[in-house]
Amino acid sequence: MRFKTLFLACLCLGATLHSASADHAGDVSAVLARIRLPQGFHIALYALAPEARHLAVAPDGKTIFVGTRGDKLYKVAADLNAPAKAETFAPNEKFALPSGPCFAPDGTLFVAEFDRILKFAPASGGGWDEAHPKAVVPQGKLVPPETSHGHGLRVCRVGPDGKLYVAVGQPHNVPPKDKMALYNQWGMGGIIRMNQDGSAREVFARGIRNSVGLDFNPADGVLWFTDNQVDMMGDDIPPEELNRAPRAGMNFGFPWYGGGHVRTHEYADETPPPDVVFPEVELTAHAADLGMTFYRGSQFPAEWRGVFIAQHGSWNRTVPVGARVVFVPMRGGKAGASIAFAEGWNTGKTPYLGRPVDVAELPDGSLIVSDDQQGALYRIFYDGR
Repeated sequence: MRFKTLFLACLCLGATLHSASADHAGDVSAVLARIRLPQGFHIALYALAPEARHLAVAPDGKTIFVGTRGDKLYKVAADLNAPAKAETFAPNEKFALPSGPCFAPDGTLFVAEFDRILKFAPASGGGWDEAHPKAVVPQGKLVPPETSHGHGLRVCRVGPDGKLYVAVGQPHNVPPKDKMALYNQWGMGGIIRMNQDGSAREVFARGIRNSVGLDFNPADGVLWFTDNQVDMMGDDIPPEELNRAPRAGMNFGFPWYGGGHVRTHEYADETPPPDVVFPEVELTAHAADLGMTFYRGSQFPAEWRGVFIAQHGSWNRTVPVGARVVFVPMRGGKAGASIAFAEGWNTGKTPYLGRPVDVAELPDGSLIVSDDQQGALYRIFYDGR
């Protein structure tokens, strides 16, 4: 990003910021010219949004909400006929890592923060009541006191049962054995669910290291989720995961398994639970699979209607992997091996040219991809040319 205009005293601050944004948009567009997609697909800058993380498209399709790892939540008009601009949502609210927005079918907006969940009701004149959020889970009640911010970015979804599902990562690479009882009690290293008012909270799934991507298969309403696996075990193990949770009470194997069937060193002397569920798909080790979505639209050809996953990119591998969007085909309810869909941000060395975080679908069937390194949203569309 070129900031030289910020130092020209003859320019007013507003003009300077506009110029800096224009420069950055040009830089991002230049990067996007390097991105490789299947024939007939195209990618373009949709909007700039600092530290853009997880996405939620309002049920009416008119607004995209953008979470961050800072203290701001953004809203972006989903208008393909006008330039998109990120605006701060609820500017008077003191958010703390508001990474995970999600919607109920009636338009209620939920925001999953590090240690709190808020909801914003739809306003009678349109939009949302930004000044009067309600606490679904009050501050200090989502995770145990004094929990570090490691793996502290939450995501949420409202399921077909009307309940709110929230993934809660635990803050360690591999948790100490003396922490497991506490984490199991709170649902850390798992997925919790509750009524939309916060009542009837329960642990839906356990044995999860750090899931930062949830979606329900539109074909049968079953929850699927990504899981980031153990670091520092080598370049090529353990694999990342895409998991399926058709019912409550399932255990996905962590910390006895560090990913797939790979045992952790720390728990190698312990017998795993007898009912461990292994992943539907093993993904590239250390690629950092984050946000995911089932494709529901009709714009893409039939062979591209499955699961799209944003890979944030490795941070501790000899040769970096990830920093791309991958696709997992679905046939008869079964997931196939992942394949590259959008790539080119990874040049074979760090820093990357961008780091995808999440994917979401617009009403026209195109995809929005967030990138927290570039602070940007991209639109991927298909026209066959």
